Amino acid sequence: MKKIYIVALFLFSLITVGQSLKMEGNIVDEKGKAIEMANVMAVNLDTKAMDSYAITNDKGKYSLSLKSGIHYSINVSYLGMKSKTVEIITAQENISRNITLEEGGIELDGVEIIREMPVSIKGDTIVYNADSFKSGTERKLEDVLKKLPGVEVNADGEVEVEGKKVTKLMVEGKDFFDGDTKLGVKNIPADAIDKIQVLRNFSEVGALKGVENNEENVAMNIKLKSGKKNFWFGDVTAGIGVGHEESRYLINPKLFYYSPKYSINLITNFNNIGELPLTTQDYYKFTGGFRGVSRKGGSSFDVSSNDLGISGLRNNRAKDIETKFGATNFSYSINKAWNVSGFGILSSSNTDMETKSQTTILGSGDQQNSQEVSAQKSNFGLFKLSSSYKPNTKLQFDYDVLTKISDQDELSSLNRESIENSVSTTEDIFTNKKQTPVSFNQNLNLYYTKNEKNIFAFEAQHLFQEENPFYNANLQTQPFNLIDYVSGQQRNDLNQNRFVKTNKIDAKLDYYYMLTKTSNINVTLGDTYSNQNFNSHIFQILDNQSVNDLNASSLNNQVNYNFNDVYLGLHYKILTGKFTFSPGVSLHYYDMTNTQLGSDYQQDFARVLPDFYALFQIKKSQTLTYNYSLTNSFTDINKLVAGNVFNNYNSLSTGNRALENATSQVHSLRYFKYNMFNFENIFANASYSKKMDAVKTRSVFTGINQTSSPYNSDLADETLSGMGSYGRSFLKNYKASFSTSINWSKFNNIQNNVLATTESLTQSYTFKASTNYKNLPNLEAGYSYTINEYSGATFYTDKPFLKLDYYFLNAFSFVSEYEFYNYKNKTNTVHNEYDFLSASLIYQKKNSKMEYKISATNILNTQSLNDDSFSQFSTRTAQYTVQPRYIIFSMKYNL
Repeated sequence: MKKIYIVALFLFSLITVGQSLKMEGNIVDEKGKAIEMANVMAVNLDTKAMDSYAITNDKGKYSLSLKSGIHYSINVSYLGMKSKTVEIITAQENISRNITLEEGGIELDGVEIIREMPVSIKGDTIVYNADSFKSGTERKLEDVLKKLPGVEVNADGEVEVEGKKVTKLMVEGKDFFDGDTKLGVKNIPADAIDKIQVLRNFSEVGALKGVENNEENVAMNIKLKSGKKNFWFGDVTAGIGVGHEESRYLINPKLFYYSPKYSINLITNFNNIGELPLTTQDYYKFTGGFRGVSRKGGSSFDVSSNDLGISGLRNNRAKDIETKFGATNFSYSINKAWNVSGFGILSSSNTDMETKSQTTILGSGDQQNSQEVSAQKSNFGLFKLSSSYKPNTKLQFDYDVLTKISDQDELSSLNRESIENSVSTTEDIFTNKKQTPVSFNQNLNLYYTKNEKNIFAFEAQHLFQEENPFYNANLQTQPFNLIDYVSGQQRNDLNQNRFVKTNKIDAKLDYYYMLTKTSNINVTLGDTYSNQNFNSHIFQILDNQSVNDLNASSLNNQVNYNFNDVYLGLHYKILTGKFTFSPGVSLHYYDMTNTQLGSDYQQDFARVLPDFYALFQIKKSQTLTYNYSLTNSFTDINKLVAGNVFNNYNSLSTGNRALENATSQVHSLRYFKYNMFNFENIFANASYSKKMDAVKTRSVFTGINQTSSPYNSDLADETLSGMGSYGRSFLKNYKASFSTSINWSKFNNIQNNVLATTESLTQSYTFKASTNYKNLPNLEAGYSYTINEYSGATFYTDKPFLKLDYYFLNAFSFVSEYEFYNYKNKTNTVHNEYDFLSASLIYQKKNSKMEYKISATNILNTQSLNDDSFSQFSTRTAQYTVQPRYIIFSMKYNL
């Protein structure tokens, strides 16, 4: 019955009313050359409404869907050409009409026409008129973006346009929390949005726009409605649970103010229904808009995290979550040349998780079946202050400082069943993880254009980071033979203190010389310097609560590590016809010293690293891009320490002070086509990487307990990945897309003194179709299929999904989403079906400031969901308990 209802609803959404006809033709210039991306609009002169619009394709073709017996004004505009208006009266027959535009400047009438177009092109900027895509059910920016052709918003709040990730989000030209898209798409009110501008080939530094490769950079700017400028706007939402034994609440005030001189944003959220403005993963990847200084250097030296594996939720799928969140962002123009901005974010959350999992060791087949209950307290703080000084077009001076602090505590109780050689044993394990890391990041940039031929750029970045993770494991058994360890205790209470301090400086000076208007050379002088200290100590708490310090050198670390990379780079860029070529090479001198165990170990050598970039501009919106790079990858101090370090209760590792760098060659090919004529969007990307001398792991397994150490492998690791998507709009109100991604990896390690080669293959396929009507119910239907194939295990997930939204009676909005999961493994020993249904009904009269909403999440009261993962030594499938059904009644007051 449910299926019949869905089919009937979908057929209902396909109903069209009224007889229509086509007006088609070509837009050309005075020489008869086709004009691509010209804007064509049909205005009904009786109603003054726009009945149809089109954007010409690469052949200058347009197609308008018109009503019969209507007097129309056909308005045509294109940047750099004089706008033209043609009046027609339609009959019953289709119309064929070519229109010629004359050269000339931009007329005011033409600009006005561009403003009214649902979608228009202006150079490298795509402009979406938000109201043209709204049906009335939209409440946040995210809801509007999902309806735009060529735009996607994923579950993490990341926005993609034409297959490229949007790296910066702005409102009225001002950075919104330094460009973070998630806070923007989840909080900016939909009714405040006038235009959405997509800025392709975006460069934050105007002086470098013509000399660097910016083809992959995309930014988005939100233009507000006139009534939202120079006035405070936003909303205050308060909600309570309905029919719950435990009280449920939601308090969510949001305030925004934008003027030409300054802007202020304030977002708060207090709830215990699982709404997470920022997750733990969001916090760690929040860069604050900082760019990698040494991205062209050819070396990779990344500071790894000592986060102890504290659970990081991607979404609200946990047993219970309570969140307190507050964030503010400001921008102030001191004068025309000097602008300061900044933000502060504070977040606190309490999370309860219940997990059932099965881990299988590859090769031996030994298993661990566990049931784990954990409680996590997380407090995060992010603070940034920025200054940008641009006294003229030739000089720009930027300074930023970003501080990140956190305080995390996770208590876990785990019951595990170990199956080793078909013998089963059980035990209870209790763990405690604590950490209060701090990082301080400074960025200084200076750009100077001496004249049209000489450009200088200096960029420097300093990172100071302190980490202090504490780990405690209380076990019935003792999995490792530790020197000075006191045996015979009722419980084995193991503890580890760890302190890691990092000072890292990246600096480079770029000189660009314009050989011609279409070619330049770039000389780079740079340096990366890092100093790290690593101290760790393992101790035992005896049954009588006394401390047994394990002072053997093998169980302690006191290490200092210095890394220095001085490099000189040369790049050449030329535009010739439809091609852009940019070959380059960098010469590096490396010097590394680690001090531990009373001695120094030093390495120094030189290396030449080439890279190559090529772009084939097939058409204005059709490109083929190739990238090649040879990169030296270096480990940081964490894998160099000679003493033992606990990773968790069944994993103990030592480092290798003699590790050498790995060398990676990466080839990537990207194809892109975007046709504004029918909003056809084709994206494909393929990449292959081969890593020589990779830092791999030598592991010895005693059942499910692992001791490991790193080494440089003589065998190469390989990764091959590909992804693609095809989407388009048709019949004015319909949109469909298909996407796929395939990733294959091969890794080489040593397991129990035997070479172990493992492979993984992940495939994902998704199809979806949707409607976008103004006065009818809108439906999005889709299906995704995922195959995760690891060495010795294969998992499948089928996921059909539906979304219905309907605005009716000029006051009611109904939105419902449904997802069904069919999860199983190849042998069918794991098989779970579960689904999630949510719905909300909103009542708000037109122009009323009050909104009333009743919403329900997890209506079907699903108890758990499944996930699987793969490491180079094991496979893991897990089942997570999720939040129960919540029904919330809320009221919102719009300012």
